Amino acid sequence: MIQTINPNTNKTVKSFEEMTEKAVDAKVAKAQEAFTNWKETSYEERANLLHKVATLMRVKKSQLAKTITLEMGKLLSQAEGEIDLSANIIDYYADHGEAFLADNALDPEFGSAIIRSSPIGALLGVMPWNFPFYQVVRFAAPNIMVGNTILLKHASMVPQCAASIEQLFEEAEAPEGLYTNLFISGKRTSALVSDKRIKGVTLTGSEKAGASIATEAGKHLKKVVLELGGNDVFIILEDADMEKTVEWAVVGRMNNNGQCCVASKRFIAVEAIAATFIQKFKDKLSKMKVGDPMDSATELGPLSSEEAAVHVADQVKRSVDAGATVLLGGKRANREGAFMEPTILTNLKPGIAAYHEELFGPVASFYVVKDEQAAIDLANDSDFGLGASVFTQDIERGKKIADQIDVGMVFINHPTWTQADLPFGGTKRSGFGRELSELGIHEFVNKKLIRVSGLNDPF
Repeated sequence: MIQTINPNTNKTVKSFEEMTEKAVDAKVAKAQEAFTNWKETSYEERANLLHKVATLMRVKKSQLAKTITLEMGKLLSQAEGEIDLSANIIDYYADHGEAFLADNALDPEFGSAIIRSSPIGALLGVMPWNFPFYQVVRFAAPNIMVGNTILLKHASMVPQCAASIEQLFEEAEAPEGLYTNLFISGKRTSALVSDKRIKGVTLTGSEKAGASIATEAGKHLKKVVLELGGNDVFIILEDADMEKTVEWAVVGRMNNNGQCCVASKRFIAVEAIAATFIQKFKDKLSKMKVGDPMDSATELGPLSSEEAAVHVADQVKRSVDAGATVLLGGKRANREGAFMEPTILTNLKPGIAAYHEELFGPVASFYVVKDEQAAIDLANDSDFGLGASVFTQDIERGKKIADQIDVGMVFINHPTWTQADLPFGGTKRSGFGRELSELGIHEFVNKKLIRVSGLNDPF
């Protein structure tokens, strides 16, 4: 069902009707029609529109942030930060898109040639609930700058956020069909991939959803970008600045109430400093104020839904039943809503759920290893490959370790994070393709070769 359920109370706030097949068909037709005109606009026109959207987003920040918090439980201060980040990403592509897409001159043996970046058409985006504005704009902004049009199927639990984004484009006087929100189910979304009018598809979400979308895209020979789950490591070496490392460990694990693809989830400490780190980390987590995400004093809010809270609690229980040890928490918080206690698990081995599965909530996995090489080996013993963090005061050592970790992103002395000018994406079961930075604008572009030959050039 497409509805807003406040995870702080688990009470339904508002429900929405799913679009009919006829309505969806009309929306896709309008997106295709809009593309025929939008692809002919100048980069300046596209940038001006994006700047308008970013400005409106900042003007409405308070209202939009409250909608995020209402629908998925993000702390209000973090929701406001998400709006700022989203507006910055939109402005980034408006400012740099033309340069990123400039013709690339080649030097062929005969004649002259360029590679020209051309739009390909209407694109379908399938986006998750955990960053309901940021996830959308990092796909939509670069592709609108390219000259493509956007059809967006958002998570069914954040319908008011979904509608608000479309409204921002309407208020910015975007052409009808340039950006379109679709209120449809996941099952219907997979079927929509087969529509010939849709030229590419991207999904951020679960492995299951990604596999479904990729299967349909493959059947119909369409480009697909996937950003899926993660089980990011946070490696602490013996020379780490312990106070700052612990501070970043708390942020890395508990940001967005622990519901972030690139959250630090597996904490790997070498023996020499493991006891010091875990005691300080445990102390800080144990003092976190759990409560209403609208309250500025709250440090840990609810999970996005009761279903999500039940799932995380079950992962913890299955892990403990299989031999894991609870160092902190381990249970649902004793209050109304979709809450989970800050939790730390240790004594994790292959075969235990928390060793293999992504824990999408305020649950940290803690490991002690003998040395640096053991930390690298454990980091790579995962089906996921999104991000990683390495904490050491020896930067060159950190870079060498980064080279050996099989992930898409490695941050030294900082949790895995995101910003407009850094590419975002993973490897292995964390997906493929890149978003953000210059790399992100080239995923759904036709790299067209234009060759000029002399009449007497050889065949």
